Amino acid sequence: MACRLEVPANRDMIKIVRQCGPTLKNVLRSKFGCTADFLGMDSAPEPGSGASWSGPPKTTPKKRFHVQLRDGLEVTVWKADLTAFPVDAVVNAANNMLDHCGGLAYALSKAGGPDIQKESDAFKKDHFSFGTGDAAVTNAGLLPCKKIIHAVGPCLPSEPTEKDVSLAEPLLEKAVQSVFHQAAQHRLKSVAIPALSSGLFNFPLAQCADVIVATVKRHAERREKGSPPTHVHLVNHDEPSVREMERACREKLSGSPSPSIQISTLTVKMQQVTLTLRKGKIEEQETDVIVNTTTENLDLSVGAVSKAISQRAGKRMQQEMEENAKHLQHRRLVFTQPYGLRCKEVFHILWASEATKEVFFPVISECLVAAASRGHTSIAFPAVGTGSLGLRKRDVAQIMALAVKVFAVDSLKRMDVDFVIYPTEDDTFMSFEAEMRTLQLDSSPPRSWTGRESPSEATPPPQIRLSAASREAAREAARWLGTLSSSVSYVIRNNFVQYFGVREFQRLQSWTGSGLVIQETFQNGNAGMTVRGEPTEEVVAAGLRVEEMLCAVQEEFAREAELAMSLRSTRSVSHEAKPVDSANFAHGDEFRRAGLQIVRVDRVENPALRDVFELKRKQLELRVSPRQMYQRIPAQFCEMVSHIGFQREYAPPEEAAFGEGIYFARSVGEAQKVWAHQAPREEFLYFVQAQVQTGNSTPGRPDLILPPPVGDDPLVLYDSLTGGPGVSVVFSGHQALPEYIVVCEKPVEPPSFCSEIQTLEMNVPR
Repeated sequence: MACRLEVPANRDMIKIVRQCGPTLKNVLRSKFGCTADFLGMDSAPEPGSGASWSGPPKTTPKKRFHVQLRDGLEVTVWKADLTAFPVDAVVNAANNMLDHCGGLAYALSKAGGPDIQKESDAFKKDHFSFGTGDAAVTNAGLLPCKKIIHAVGPCLPSEPTEKDVSLAEPLLEKAVQSVFHQAAQHRLKSVAIPALSSGLFNFPLAQCADVIVATVKRHAERREKGSPPTHVHLVNHDEPSVREMERACREKLSGSPSPSIQISTLTVKMQQVTLTLRKGKIEEQETDVIVNTTTENLDLSVGAVSKAISQRAGKRMQQEMEENAKHLQHRRLVFTQPYGLRCKEVFHILWASEATKEVFFPVISECLVAAASRGHTSIAFPAVGTGSLGLRKRDVAQIMALAVKVFAVDSLKRMDVDFVIYPTEDDTFMSFEAEMRTLQLDSSPPRSWTGRESPSEATPPPQIRLSAASREAAREAARWLGTLSSSVSYVIRNNFVQYFGVREFQRLQSWTGSGLVIQETFQNGNAGMTVRGEPTEEVVAAGLRVEEMLCAVQEEFAREAELAMSLRSTRSVSHEAKPVDSANFAHGDEFRRAGLQIVRVDRVENPALRDVFELKRKQLELRVSPRQMYQRIPAQFCEMVSHIGFQREYAPPEEAAFGEGIYFARSVGEAQKVWAHQAPREEFLYFVQAQVQTGNSTPGRPDLILPPPVGDDPLVLYDSLTGGPGVSVVFSGHQALPEYIVVCEKPVEPPSFCSEIQTLEMNVPR
């Protein structure tokens, strides 16, 4: 059940949003799976960069365009990580306060170390006026460049009008001109410029690229021969920005577009989803996923799209399809490796010969959901069904666009979606173009989602609107937000604090002073951080930044654990949480006996986890069956346990009385006792039901970091420890297999400071 809540923002909350709005959004997304919109806070715009930044890309730098203009000025377009780009100066998309707390600004500051923020703070003290269009220079710290040029682009409303964009264009041009002025002043020969203002500052991407490239061209026409910079690199890590920069350069700098370039014609941003329409060949795409269409007999030589993909991929793709035929069981979507293609995976839609347009929406939705659940961030579709199936092009365009729009409403992760139309299919392109322009005019969620509209909603009071995939996630996020504005201290309990390295502690040190104290805590196996000081918004801002660093550490931990699993399993590390009807949940009585009401049950499906679980059973030579056991965990770790299994960091007991391992309870009631300290004010409790291989057990002790030897041989250890009849402790996460995640409700009054505005059940495959 998708849900939206509104949380009123008092004066303290507005200050917090002013201080670290993007950071607050990131933490809400990581802890609760919620997206947040700040409404009625135009006087307190979100700080952070003008360009979106979700972390460095996993691909190597790629040059996409190169041209030499008059007097030797070279211009290039790159898809690359700006924090690792070797130039004299990188350009930071900064805010007026030079507070590098979100987006690209935070990424550069984090990679470069605390000196970047310190120098920026010193600059602010010496310069009373630093406005939109201005630029300042600091040293680059640990970055592989000499300097950072901090440029302030214009900040637009979340849904800018043509007038808003027109008024902002001169300010964006001024910001780029200021970059060139600073480069000349500091004798910097090469600069790397991102798509300033296009992300959090809401400048439409296509117009942003046009303004930046046009400014580069005017600079080339006016500059003195040999004056710096002599090399201008337009660098972005996300594909839509790279494409738009490439398009603008080919149109404005090289006279005419190259016939080989795939031109982005229309781009629509819908929450976390960017939809792009362009001409090109589907088999040449470099997105994470390419979608193919083929017949139920799995013959890839049938159909123009399938044939082109098969020829580029090679014979091994057809062989894998034939192997998949044994396990189809009425599936309509088959996954294969890319082989000779430049994507990461191919999704094959299986069409029956009598397929009608009614089956299109669910299967397109299934592709999108599958791409997100398998960890992908980009997917390319051909004009599905317009070839041999002979469906009307306008119908197909409408259905595909609607599927993306509904997916965007429910998606909590970034996804780039491409509609790729074959270059000669002009009529097909025109049908999709008409539908895209309709989306541009109305890129808000469907009316069934937004609910009623009233004059008061046009200018809402200051509030934070939370959107989540479930009612419980939104309500827990709202309750947590209500504790922030009154905080004189910010307490974080999270054992991943122990994974902080030198860079994280350098950043923590840069925040201390001026009344702030940040203290690491560790007691009874529970680690955390406490931030104290004043004013309140500074304490909360520092606490949120610590939480954001923890999110990054957890993501890195999960990547390393996934790599280790992939070495032990022949199957890809992919996971799904499939909803189960709670009324028919076979183990529901166990929770009802504990006085809990089940809200939601998800079945965990992760073949790789099952493989390592079975491998561990063979290693331990266990002959007894696993036990059905329970663990209560914080909500933010539900995704991780489904992905990489159990870790001792998730749910340490209040006191590790039976050893420093992973604790499980043999009943739900016992689990409530073991983890009674865990967020006692939460409205919902999250349990994992698991199969646990306890094997040969012995009573535990607080000093044990491994099970003791069974006998005289120190290499033969017990398999687990016991803590009386109700608790078991294992020391390898692979001894436990998560089966169900069960969300329960306890009798707590709902938060009075938020109002539920709409709950919507989305009939979309998950």
